[in-house]
Amino acid sequence: MGGQRTAGEFHAADGVEDWRALYHLVSAHFRTGSLAAGVALVDEIGRLVDGSEEQYLSVDLRSAGVTVSLGRRDVGLARRISGVAKELGVSADPTAVQVVNVTLDALVGADVLPFWRAVLGYGQIGDDYLFDPLRRGPGFGLQELAVARPERNRLHLDVAVPHDQAAERIAAALAAGGRLVSDVHAPKWWVLADAEGNEACVATWVDRE
Repeated sequence: MGGQRTAGEFHAADGVEDWRALYHLVSAHFRTGSLAAGVALVDEIGRLVDGSEEQYLSVDLRSAGVTVSLGRRDVGLARRISGVAKELGVSADPTAVQVVNVTLDALVGADVLPFWRAVLGYGQIGDDYLFDPLRRGPGFGLQELAVARPERNRLHLDVAVPHDQAAERIAAALAAGGRLVSDVHAPKWWVLADAEGNEACVATWVDRE
């Protein structure tokens, strides 16, 4: 399997033309064209993976295709996945992969990061980055400002949660230094804000058409 590689080293390897380096990951998207074909590809990927590789593997199955992300060191696994996709007649589309990170401009990161960790239900890396433990949502980072920018809102997020989890999520955000801006639309959504006024709506399906 080898040690960690730079993005350049990964792309210089043979047999990884389907893959693209994105931050610390490499990703490939395979256009299966149907859910059944996607399931077949995912089954084959499952047969390829040993226990040591599972920690770095993420598979996103959709009706039109399958997106696979790996650590940059997993050149061998990337080749094998591309190989089984080819055997199944599934082509890769390197233009269809991306990683989305949300960045908040903050005056004092330590004052607002606990709020966002709580309202998103994320884990934390270092003192300026949050991540989704289930790898479904975008990364969330902080960039500290030298001076305030009151002339514009620097962030607003909508966070949809199961209806029976909303109260707990809101309570955690308030305990982490947030405040309730409005509950006029509850239980459709509540508007919360962090210590600097950046807002998030915690939303549910309740009372929606």
